[in-house]
Amino acid sequence: METRVSDHNAGGLSAYTRKRRPVKLVFAEEFQTREEALARERQLQGWSRAKKEALISGNWERVRLLSRSAAEIKRAAEEARAAHDTAMN
Repeated sequence: METRVSDHNAGGLSAYTRKRRPVKLVFAEEFQTREEALARERQLQGWSRAKKEALISGNWERVRLLSRSAAEIKRAAEEARAAHDTAMN
């Protein structure tokens, strides 16, 4: 891992990280195969910044909430609003 971070900081691996130096490793996972690691990397690249920050901090409840679809979030908000309105009447 240290070698990989050093390579990124030297500017030799990726144009993306070359523009964002110095880079700092804030999260790491181990996988049995390179293919598994690449699949996980692709998965994380599709995540929002908020969801990645929740993963880094180990806030699994927030990761779960941020994994919900827009339809699920809208439905939960509507249910919460209805429950609030019922309680107020």
